[in-house]
Amino acid sequence: MWIRPENQPPVETFQLLDADGNTHGDLPDLTDEQLLEMYQWMVFARTFDERAVRLQRQGRIGTYAPFSGQEAAQIGSAYALEKTDWVFPTYRELPVVWVHGMPLKMSLLYPMGAVSGGEVPNGVNAFPVQIIIAAQTLHAMGSAWASQYLQDKSVNVCYLGDGATSEGDFHEALNFASVMKLPVIFFVQNNQWAISVPRERQAASRTLAQKAVAYDIPGIQVDGNDILGVYKVMTEAVLHARGGSGPVLIEALTYRHGPHTTSDDPTRYRDADEVSMWIQRDPITRFARFLTARGLLDSDKDAAIREDAKQQIGHAVTEAEAESKGTLTEVFEMVYGSMPRELQRQRDEAATLLTAKAQMAAASAAPGENAVPGENGPAVKAEADVKGEWKR
Repeated sequence: MWIRPENQPPVETFQLLDADGNTHGDLPDLTDEQLLEMYQWMVFARTFDERAVRLQRQGRIGTYAPFSGQEAAQIGSAYALEKTDWVFPTYRELPVVWVHGMPLKMSLLYPMGAVSGGEVPNGVNAFPVQIIIAAQTLHAMGSAWASQYLQDKSVNVCYLGDGATSEGDFHEALNFASVMKLPVIFFVQNNQWAISVPRERQAASRTLAQKAVAYDIPGIQVDGNDILGVYKVMTEAVLHARGGSGPVLIEALTYRHGPHTTSDDPTRYRDADEVSMWIQRDPITRFARFLTARGLLDSDKDAAIREDAKQQIGHAVTEAEAESKGTLTEVFEMVYGSMPRELQRQRDEAATLLTAKAQMAAASAAPGENAVPGENGPAVKAEADVKGEWKR
């Protein structure tokens, strides 16, 4: 008999907090202080995101991937983790790594091109930012296999976007993790767009959560703009994985308010009415209404929270811009504990190129005796030498 889609039960979207801040169902066991702290993280994240876009437009950082609109999905899920758990972020999960202990300055040094921006401090269980789509799914799966082998009870959380679920790595990771019953959670932030490709053109399945069925693992779709719903779902997934029951797939429905990156123009492919509709579901506004109704937030406290976020971020920007950005040759020293001979050769070649570039600049500033009038003989020769080095 055919296994037909219409015979499968529908996947319902889990929600505790609606767009108006009203609650439905049993809320997670969080203190007032924890609820307020989660809100502070959300405001902090939004404030940073807006500042980072301005920094990029000013030429003070490189290409940046905004995340405004996805604060509840990121902070709600990260807040449910222990510091001993491991997270595998993409370029958009800055709030996740902050909650998990990453210093803010590191998130600024990275787009500033600083060599140290890619380092992860000791004690922060986060892998470096992954740019290759879905590659981190395999890394998380492999780390979960190590956790299972070591019996260290840590959970590994892979963050990915909706577009990554169309990659082969995603399916390979879920298949292996399911067979081996590994302690890993695949947390999909379905922000509706894989750059300019809409969700409905990425997969014909009614939900991304139901992709879990093929691998015989639990899957759930949650309102990603409901921080309480995300936290509760993530808490249960963590207990499931930590208890040895295997992986979980979570699809958090959310929306990115801005562009895919600062080099993208979403007005070329997104309708303004769609953006407006999702902004009405803004996760920060929703949670603020909830906190206000509980007497935990008022206009004065909210203003103080926002001002504190600005001050912290401003200090971090000043600190990051004052730090040395490092040199090209330092990049080679960050790969292995003991540098292989081939990498040493490449480092030495890079050093030679840097020296040639410096000599070319010096010659351009002060032409020698053999310089052709109107031209820059020594500089042209040095440039030719550099190109020759690259060809070899």
